[in-house]
Amino acid sequence: MEIARESIFVSSLRSFTRCFFAIFGIFLALLAISILYSIISPPKGFEEKTELNILPDLNGHREYLLSSSPALLRINIHGIIGELGMNAETIENILLNSHTAPLSGNRVKGILLHINTPGGTITDADNIYRMLKSYKETYKTPIYAYVDGMCASGGMYIASCADHIFASPPSVIGSIGVVIGPFFNVSKAMQSLGIESETLTQGIDKDMLNPFRTWRENEDASLRAILAFLYGQFVDIVTTNRPQVDRVKLIQEYGAQVFDGPKAAQIGYIDTPNATYSQALAALIEEAKIDPTKPYQVVELKPRHDWTALLSAQSPLFNGKVEHTHNLAGQKLRTTCDQFSYIYEPALN
Repeated sequence: MEIARESIFVSSLRSFTRCFFAIFGIFLALLAISILYSIISPPKGFEEKTELNILPDLNGHREYLLSSSPALLRINIHGIIGELGMNAETIENILLNSHTAPLSGNRVKGILLHINTPGGTITDADNIYRMLKSYKETYKTPIYAYVDGMCASGGMYIASCADHIFASPPSVIGSIGVVIGPFFNVSKAMQSLGIESETLTQGIDKDMLNPFRTWRENEDASLRAILAFLYGQFVDIVTTNRPQVDRVKLIQEYGAQVFDGPKAAQIGYIDTPNATYSQALAALIEEAKIDPTKPYQVVELKPRHDWTALLSAQSPLFNGKVEHTHNLAGQKLRTTCDQFSYIYEPALN
């Protein structure tokens, strides 16, 4: 009986050892692949961050053409500006790669912004606007915009760089304004429950709008001054690039309201309401001086997925953490309410 017990123990030990070394071998293989990738991959400054996708032209053709053929670049401004995949870094990579192979040789003759966004963070909206504006001036490239859904707040900020703005029939446009918050104060509820809170700070108003104490008069004055400055900048961007927009009416009448296409065109926010995508594309082809009877391409540069991120310490594969989110009715669309934002959120605006 003792021999049998020893055999079971030895067998278990042998199985455990095999499993351990199998797992250890897989780990070493992943580590070796990661190290090899870092050695053979190009330097960070020259890494390809996008991949080319061929879109249909006016005739529905999607064939890859010779490098001598002209191209129109479509850039999607979709979703909340500032979030992953729709931020200034993404647009910067697209613009940089629009002059590298296979689009090198000044192939890109025009840019079409395809917009469907409620806006987002001020920093990203401003950086994207300025990058597109600089690109247009540097390469003498026309930029048209086609709104297909929503072009609100930060979307209007970015669209202001376009030479002509089209909008589909059901599109919603506008919301010239800036927001931060909301901020909540639970000090009275805490007092009723006998709960006290203390925050240690150095510097006047370092704990500005602390929700656990009664707010002091005018402690938010600096935030309001920043809001006024950012709002003035937004109004300047729109009225400078869209001179048909009446500045006084914008501030005193239109405000941060949104409008349908025809009304937005009447105000001057857009140029052509009730338009189709094909109309916008055809107009850009003409503006870019491309002969539609000869070969040309419509392309987009999509962010390249970084599969090596699965091997990083932050990956759920290794840290064992998976985030779950659930948005309630009326909750903020964005996850960061503590940033100044050009965003349209009707539940709170």
